[in-house]
Order: sequence, then structure tokens, then C-alpha cells
Amino acid sequence: MSEVAPKDTQRLAFIDALRGLILCLMVLDHTREFFHAGAYQYDPLDLDKTSVIVYFTRWLTHLCAPTFVFLSGVSIFLQQEKGKTGWALSRFLLTRGLWLIVLELTVLDFGWNFAAPLVFLQVFWAIGISMMIMAALVWLPRHVVLALGVLIVAGHNLLDGVDQSQLNPGMQAFWRLMMQPGGLGAVPGFIAYPAIPWLGIMCLGYGLAPMLSRSENRSRNLLLLACGMIALFLILRIPNLYGNGRPWEAPANAAFTPLAVLDVTKYPPSLDYVLITIGITILLALGLERLPQNLLKPFLAFGRTPLFTYLFHLYLLHLSAIGMGLIMGVPPQDFVNFLLNSGPGGVLANAHWGLPLWATYLVWLAVLVVLYPLSSRYAAYRAKHRHWWTSYL
Repeated sequence: MSEVAPKDTQRLAFIDALRGLILCLMVLDHTREFFHAGAYQYDPLDLDKTSVIVYFTRWLTHLCAPTFVFLSGVSIFLQQEKGKTGWALSRFLLTRGLWLIVLELTVLDFGWNFAAPLVFLQVFWAIGISMMIMAALVWLPRHVVLALGVLIVAGHNLLDGVDQSQLNPGMQAFWRLMMQPGGLGAVPGFIAYPAIPWLGIMCLGYGLAPMLSRSENRSRNLLLLACGMIALFLILRIPNLYGNGRPWEAPANAAFTPLAVLDVTKYPPSLDYVLITIGITILLALGLERLPQNLLKPFLAFGRTPLFTYLFHLYLLHLSAIGMGLIMGVPPQDFVNFLLNSGPGGVLANAHWGLPLWATYLVWLAVLVVLYPLSSRYAAYRAKHRHWWTSYL
């Protein structure tokens, strides 16, 4: 396949900008988890305890994981457009996917915990295993992969009623890795992102990539796609027809009814969840195209160095939380085994650690200010130096 023309390359910068915007939201979510006092006391989506601003601080970050996975599928298609096809592409997807899983089990798990590894399979696992499966799927026609993505995303909720306890131990482990969240049995840890539902989103990104990368009626088609997804979400969700394992119920506070409708299942990503998040993401992409170039610079820097930015921000947040904890009289050891100590009733909750939400937003902005020059310089380095390893960091 031919190389992408320079004009197309400039136009596709909005994909990097979209990824960068979503990374900023992800940093907000993780800042909230490390710093916001409420994160240690209650679920921010619990309508009996939350406020509107806390709810949307959490809910908006629902856009992060599906967008990362969707854009990973788009990126695979764009690599084919640039000429990486056949075994060269499959080999890259296999090694890249395996590398992400290794990072999940080592650098990322330690970054969250600062302790002995706890197997916590999150979005890097989901992207990594999906890429490894895509190494085989890219040999199929694109429309077949798209159809598979639609089948998975639209159909996996039919299996919500499977009772894991009725499966034999080996099948239970496989089911949790592939279909529904759960523990790892004798191994300490948790599978938060079972692979198959997220693979469906990657297949959608791969199959729909030409709509993002080709110019003819692109904006109109994307707008129709986004509005169609959001409309289908409302049609399925409001009357609780299908697409979410947990139906919504009228909350005690009637003003929170829209929030109850929006409270869709992420673990694993339900059909309703995918429709509303990807629909909004596509609208954001269209909006980013219209921003002045100067306003896009931070998003482009983050979006062109997603793995570097992700790894660096996690350690920066964890170390900053320890430092602020020392100032507030919380001992550093309370931030060890963070994933175990940070839940309601955990050590950090009992230590009354945390900041009000407005201060949490200030920490988030400060972290972005620190990250931007680092990500910008690494993005410039990657643009000038095409080493093999820069594709993996």
C-alpha cells in the first residue's frame, strides 16, 4: 500500500491530539484516585453519596480506556496504509502486545503498589492481548474484522448470565481472563479488563479507521456515526431494553435521574458503555480538528508519546502522594500496597488522607505542567530518531 500523503498526515494529527486529550483525562482520574479524599470513602458514581461534579469527574474518564483501545485499532490500519503489512505487521503486533503485558505485570503493577507484584490486569493487558489476537485477524478482510467487532461488542452481554461458580477451576480462570472480571484464585490479584470485550472495541477501531483517515465526506460521516451511536444508546438504555447487565433505577434524588441513565457498566465494557463513550469520543475528535494549532500542542505532545507519558505520570503521582502525605502526617508505608490500602475502610481512609476536589484539580494541572516538556522533548526525539525501540516506548 502507498504511503500516506503529507496532507493526510497533517490531517491525521487530530488522532494524536485526541489521544493526548484522553491521556489528560486519564491523568485526572489517577490524580483523583491518589489525592481526592472522597476516593477513599465512597464510589464516585454512587448516587446516594456523590455530587454532580464528583460524578462527572469520574464519569468523563470512562472515555479513556475505550478510546485507547479504539485508537489502537485505528493505528493498526494506518500502519497498513503506510506499507507495513503481512508478517511484518503481525510480528510487530505480537511483540508489541507481549511487551505491553510484561509492562502491566512489572512496571505498572509496581507503580501502583510500590510493593511486591500484585497481578492486576488492567488496560495494558487488554490492549496487549487484543494486539496479539489482531496479529492473526489483520490477515482477514477489513470488513470481516469490523463485523467481528460489531458481533463482540453487541453480543457479549448475552453471556452476562453465565455463573462462573458453575465452571471448573480451569474454565473459571479462562472465563475471567477473556469475558468477565474476577479474582485469580490462588494468585493474589484481580482481572479488571477481560480481553474479549475489549478486543471487540479494537476491531471496531480497525474496521472504522477509513472513516477517520480518508477525506471524502469524512466529517459528515463521523458526525452521523457519533450521533447514531448516542441515539442507539438512548434507545436501548432509557427503557432498559438491552446492552447493560445492570438496569438503571430511579434514584432517591429525581434530579440525578440522568446520572443513573449514564451509569453504565465498564467492567467489562457493555454495549451501552461502548455506544456512549465512543460516540462522545468521535464528537471530541471532530471538535479538536477545529482548534487552533497552538492549543493542540500539549495534546499532540502527549498523544505522540502515550506509553512514555503513561509510565511517567503514574510514578510521578505516586511519589507526589507520598510527599504530600508526609506534609500532612501520613507515613510513607501507608502508600505501599496502594491498591489494597486505598479502598473504603483501608489504611488511607482511616488516616483521613486526601484533598478536597478543587485541590485535586490543581494537583492534576501541576502534573500536566511537569509532564508536558518531558513528553514534548521525547516526541521531538522520536520524530528525528527512528530507532527500533522507539516503537515500543
